[in-house]
Order: sequence, then C-alpha cells, then structure tokens
Amino acid sequence: MRIFLVDDSRSMIAAMQQAIASLDNVEVTAFLDPTKALQSLADGKPDLLLVDYSMPGMSGIDVIREVRATPETASVPVIMVTSNTETGLKMAAMEAGATEFLSKPFDQSELKIRVSNLLCVRAEQRKLALQAQELQRKFEEAMARVERREEEIIWRLSRAIGCRDGETGQHLDRVAVIARMIAEELGFDERQAREIFLASPLHDVGKLAVKDAILLKPGRLTPGEFAEMKKHTAFGQEILKNSSSDLIRTAERIAASHHEKWDGSGYPHGLKGTDIPIEARIVAVADVFDALCSERPYKEAWPLQKALQEIMNNSGRHFDPSCVAAFARRWAQIRELFQQEDQSSGDEMKTARIA
Repeated sequence: MRIFLVDDSRSMIAAMQQAIASLDNVEVTAFLDPTKALQSLADGKPDLLLVDYSMPGMSGIDVIREVRATPETASVPVIMVTSNTETGLKMAAMEAGATEFLSKPFDQSELKIRVSNLLCVRAEQRKLALQAQELQRKFEEAMARVERREEEIIWRLSRAIGCRDGETGQHLDRVAVIARMIAEELGFDERQAREIFLASPLHDVGKLAVKDAILLKPGRLTPGEFAEMKKHTAFGQEILKNSSSDLIRTAERIAASHHEKWDGSGYPHGLKGTDIPIEARIVAVADVFDALCSERPYKEAWPLQKALQEIMNNSGRHFDPSCVAAFARRWAQIRELFQQEDQSSGDEMKTARIA
C-alpha cells in the first residue's frame, strides 16, 4: 500500500513517518510541495493521503479537490491534518471530500490506528473494484456469446427464407451491408447499426406464409396474385410481433413497412414520410437497389449506374431523401461491394471451366 504525506513542515513529515513506520507493506512518499504531490498522483497511485491544511500557495482543501477530480484517485481516503479547529474549515474540507481529520499536535498511536483502519478500507475498495471488473468482463463475454448465437440464428433463418422464395444468400448479405452503411452515414451508433444489419435479412420473412403458386411463379404476377403477395408484410409483422428482443422488434418494423413509400403510395398502410419507421426506410433503399442489380426470371440485372440513377430519381417519392443522400455518400463502397462479387463469380466460372 502506498501513502502520500503532503506537508510543508519537515518536522511534521518526520513525525508522521515515525508514527506509521511500523506498519507492514506500506510505502511512504513525502512531499513538501503540494503541486508536486498532485503531479505524482497518476504515476504514484496512492492508497491514502495525509495532507496539511495550511501550506504556501495551495491549501489542503485545494489539494483534496484536485485529488477528487482525478479519476485515478477520486475514491482514495484523505486525512486532513490541521491545528485549526474552526467548524467552517471542517465543513469546507468535508465538502471537498476529506475522509477524516487529525488535529495538531497529534498522538502518534492515534495516527497509526487511523492510517491502519483507512488502509484496510482502501484494500476492501480495491478488492471490490477488482470483483466488479471481473463481473463486468464475464457479463461482456456472456453478452458476446448471446450476440453471436443471435446473429447465427438470424442468418440461418434468413437463408431458409431465401431458399423458399428463390432469393440468393448474396442478395440478403448485400442488403444487410448496404443498410448498415446507410445507418452509419445517418449517424446511428454502433449498436443501432448492428441491429439494422442483422434485422434486414428478415425483411421478407412473411413470404413463408405466401402460397407456393404465387411465391414461386416464374413470370410476372397478375393483379390478384400481387395483392396476395403484398400480404407478406402483414405476415412478417405477425411472425415477429411481441418480442422482448430489441433486434426482433427492429426486424418487425422492417418486415411490416419496407414496402411503404415516402409519398404515401406504398403498402400495406400507405404510411407517408417520417411515419414510416426509419429502419424500414433504410432497408427499402438497400433492398430495391439490390433487386434492380440482381437477375430475376422476368428481368435481367441492371447496370450499377442505371440502378443508382433510379434510386436518385425516386428520392422524395419512393424513398426518404435523407436515406438516398446517405446511400449516395457511400456509393464508392457500395459499387466496390458489387464489383468484388462480380470478380469472385468470374474467378469461380474460370475454375469450373478448367476443372
């Protein structure tokens, strides 16, 4: 344990050192200048301070305030040593954060007992702090395991949805990545952006309840069939509702509203503007863009630049202008995402031909 003695009197320093000399495992550092003591706080990391009240340039109360304002020593016990017995002084010292008072001249046995007791208190403080750190570490590890499992379940379920309606895993991956980019660009924090990233692959979970004859039809849907297909948003909301998980609640909002349009012409409820949940507005941009750039039985994949222009043209009509602007600011990364996948697909085809 380490003790700082701060007093401008050499004789007083010597008397305090003599009083605590017999304590075991105690290292004492003395300072005649209080400013030097304060400069040494971070490196010295004392477990107890004894500070005189009356010193030139800086009072003991000033020292205590500095000690309490320093994160490393904010909880360190402090004994104020003073010959001044005025009540006002004691009140000021207590307000500053003094733990105990010792009157001059002091009894060496009393000083030793007080120091010993406060060092025991400090030892318990440190023990509890270490226990708290260990509990926090275990909690964070447990939460990380839960998040990994949560993430795996989400992605496996999204793959199952994709297998049923013909969507590729790459489509779901890209929508998730683009949605996270937009969220980050809009100023969402790391936790919120992660939730949107993980929830976005469930945007079409309601298609699990759509009839195969409609869901798997290779050509364009009739108006009646399209009306049935649109019900997948309500089905998705029903599947995901009433969850205690923030992530699943985010997925519910996305599943229910990702086909709403900024101008109110979307479905299922014709929501308009900011009445549409922001997560759904973000995923709408990512989903439509990737759908345009993906090949379907009824259409060829659009060139990236043409798809970008389509998104820009529909800002303020289909899409939230702020989401479109965020998408545009990340365009270089989004374009690179598709170009990398095109390169990977080309390499796979070359390998297949060689084999």
